[in-house]
Amino acid sequence: VQLQAFGGGLVLAGGSLRLSCAASRRTTTNNGMGWFRQAPGEEREFVAAIDWNGGTTRYADSVKGRFTISRDRASGTVYLQLSSLKPEDTAVYYCAAARGAAAATFRTAYDYWGRGTEVTVSS
Repeated sequence: VQLQAFGGGLVLAGGSLRLSCAASRRTTTNNGMGWFRQAPGEEREFVAAIDWNGGTTRYADSVKGRFTISRDRASGTVYLQLSSLKPEDTAVYYCAAARGAAAATFRTAYDYWGRGTEVTVSS
């Protein structure tokens, strides 16, 4: 399975972006999907996750109320809507497919990772 995240860019603080993640195969349809991010010099951290049918979502406390994860099972695409962006949201964002169907929050639950897309928020 290959994953590709796109939609990043440069945005002013308070602005919005929509990230998308496309899978090369439909095998991710029954898998939980997640978004993680990694800022320069930092560890990769959990951002958001969604279970196989979109019924359960989970968010890091730092993004709760500002970011929204969703998925279109028909196309195999997962989205991350970023709103009210802050400079501390600046990072490379990665999408990942989990081993199971749940909305997992820890990195070890994910088997497949895509190339990241860079988000830069200027103040």
